[in-house]
This record gives sequence, C-alpha cells and structure tokens, in this order.
Amino acid sequence: MIPRSWLFVPGDSPAKMAKAMAGPADALILDLEDSVAPGRKTLARDAVAEFLRAPRAAGPVPWIRINPLRGGEAEADLAAVASAAPAGIVLPKAEGGEDVAALVRLLYRAGGDAAAAIPILPIVTETPRALFRLDGYGGSSPRLAGLTWGAEDLSAAVGAVSARTGTGALTPLYDLARSLCLAAAAAAGVTAIETVYPDFRDLDGLAAYAARGRRDGFVGMMAIHPAQVSVINAAFTPGAAELAEARRIVDLFEANPGAGTLALQGRMLDAPHLAQARRLLARARS
Repeated sequence: MIPRSWLFVPGDSPAKMAKAMAGPADALILDLEDSVAPGRKTLARDAVAEFLRAPRAAGPVPWIRINPLRGGEAEADLAAVASAAPAGIVLPKAEGGEDVAALVRLLYRAGGDAAAAIPILPIVTETPRALFRLDGYGGSSPRLAGLTWGAEDLSAAVGAVSARTGTGALTPLYDLARSLCLAAAAAAGVTAIETVYPDFRDLDGLAAYAARGRRDGFVGMMAIHPAQVSVINAAFTPGAAELAEARRIVDLFEANPGAGTLALQGRMLDAPHLAQARRLLARARS
C-alpha cells in the first residue's frame, strides 16, 4: 500500500516514536535531520536504530529521513540505521537522479545488498539548483519509490520571508516547485507525495489543502503533528461513490472492447478516463 499519511517524528525522542507507532499514520518519518539539534545527532542515530530493531506490533511503516548527502552526516546516519531494516529512506535536499544513485551506493557500503534494496523517497525542491534538475529522476534507480517536495528550505535559500500568503496559499515560486514535483514524478513513473501544511492547528485549512493535493495528483501527504494524520487519511481515501464510478467506467470499456470513446451519464469518456479509473481501483486494492 502507498502510505496516505507520513508523520515526521524526531529521532532523538524514543517516547514520541513509540507513541506515533500506536497512532493512525500509515508511515512514520523518523527524523535525523532538521528536528534534531547538531549536538544530538549521535543520540538520535542510536535511538532510531534501537527502535527499528525492537519487536513491533503492526502499525505505521518506519522510514528514516537522513541528513543531506552534502552535509557530512549522511554516511554516519546510514552506518547506524541501514542494517536495521527501515521501510525506506527519505533523502532531503536532493538535486537530481544522481543523488539517488549515490545514496544507493552508500546504502550498499553500509549494509550490502539488503540495504541497497531499501526504497528511497527524495525531497526534490529544497534548493534552487534542484528546481532545474527535476527531469533526471526517471531511470536513476529501481529503488526510487516516489518524489516529494518542500518549501521551507527553498524559502530560506532564496531569502523569502515566507512561502505562503497570509491566507496560507503558496506564493508563485513554491506553487511552481509543487507543480514541477508532480510532473517529475509522473515522468519518472513514480508517485508524488504532498508536502506538509505548517499550521497544525488549522485543520480546516489542512483539509482543503489535502483535498487540493489529491485532486491534482498527489497520493499522500506529509504531516508535522499527530493531529493532522486523520485529516490527511480521510482526504486521500477514495469514497464509495468515487470507487463505484471508477468501476462503472472500467466495466463500460470492458463491455465495449475496441471502443475509443464511450458515453456515461452525459459525459464522453476516452482512454485517459479509463486509465485514471483503473489507477484509482488499483490503489484502493493495494
């Protein structure tokens, strides 16, 4: 199953990790990067590795956000956690497909074939340079699981006061980054995951933003607070009426093999509608 909700949890807090494992998130992102102070990196690595190796009941799948490849901490992160079998690695500040390939090599060095097979989710818009290298993810590695994006680091890099207006809407540069992430994921043949909604108290705003994300093509969304998870899960779960409509479209085309276009309840349907319906049904089954 492709996770709908991806909850960030500080890697230096075993209590928060344990609590999140009992919550409704589909995936956890155990963080070794921004939410961990520089002086606590070693502590966080050890805590995350111990957490991954401990017996766990069914619950969210644990991914790890390592530090950027260019910052000098990533190899130490991987040495600590690669052999502990995380569900995947989130790669921050990625700047093209070559970074994904480089991470696979580092994983192999840290844990052999098993580690090199760990899925990778790069965050692809956190530096200005990254925006010009989004066409390189396709074919970078079979381990590429999807693409996601972020606005906060990009905002800091360009010197913006904020990535959002007073109403919470993205300003033009960050709307562009979001759109490029969607297009790059589709071009690479992988899924796109929506970025966080920063105001964790504004659940109505979150619901609207998540609904927009699903409408536009994202299949899941990251969260910074446990209160956001249920809203995200609801937004990215197809409703019964939507699934029934998709089933009707598939059944109609299967009953009329060779037809290029068909009418259903006053709408003309063609190949893209069929592909979209099949994709929705496949995700509902996964």
